[in-house]
Amino acid sequence: MEKVEWEGCIISVQPRIRLNRSFDERSHVYLGYSLQVDGPVDAIRKTFWVGIGKAAQSKHQFSFGVAAEGKAVATPDPRMEAVDYYRVSGLRVTGGSRDDSGKVPPWHGVPPTLETYRARGHRRLSAKTYDSRCSSCIWGCKMPVVIIVDHWNPSERKYRFETFCYGPKSCGFYRPGPTRKVPGRRGMTWEEEDWVDEEAVSHRGDNE
Repeated sequence: MEKVEWEGCIISVQPRIRLNRSFDERSHVYLGYSLQVDGPVDAIRKTFWVGIGKAAQSKHQFSFGVAAEGKAVATPDPRMEAVDYYRVSGLRVTGGSRDDSGKVPPWHGVPPTLETYRARGHRRLSAKTYDSRCSSCIWGCKMPVVIIVDHWNPSERKYRFETFCYGPKSCGFYRPGPTRKVPGRRGMTWEEEDWVDEEAVSHRGDNE
C-alpha cells in the first residue's frame, strides 16, 4: 500500500472511535485521534482527515491551528473509518499557532486522553449540527458504525456513520437530532431512546 505525503494546517482534532452495534448492545473501539487538515496531499490541495494513534497525539499534542506533515496510506475500506488516511509515518509539527481560547464552543484546545472520553460518555448529536457547528470541536466525534444484524450470523453486517457529543451538557450548540434505530434479525428494529443518552452522562453536571 503506497504512502502519500501530506502537510497543512490542522483545523480539528477529535477522538477516533469505532462503534459496534448488535441490536440493543453497543461497544466502542478506541483507535486514537482524527486530525482534519487543510493542505496538499500528493501535491493536491484539499481538506482531509488523518488518523493517528494515541501515542502520536500524546507526543505532539496536536490542536487547532498547528501545522504538521507526514506520510500516510489511504484507508482501504471507507465504511470502517471516518478518516481518509491512516498508518502515518514521519509525523512532525512544522509550525502554526495553537488555539487555546477554549471559553466558548466550539472548543479548540488540546483534546483530553481517550480514557477521559470514555469516562465522560457521549450523547447523540445531530449530523447537521455536527457538520455546521461541531466538526472542529474537541468534544465532537464522527464514528463509523458496524451493525451486526443477526448475532447468530455475525457476517451479516450493515455500516453507517453516527455523530456524538462528549462536551458539556450546557453547550448552546447542542442538538440531539432524531433517535437512532438499529436493525435486527427477522426485520426487527431497536430504537435507542433518550434515556440511553441521559444515563451515559448522568454522572456529569451541566457544565462538565
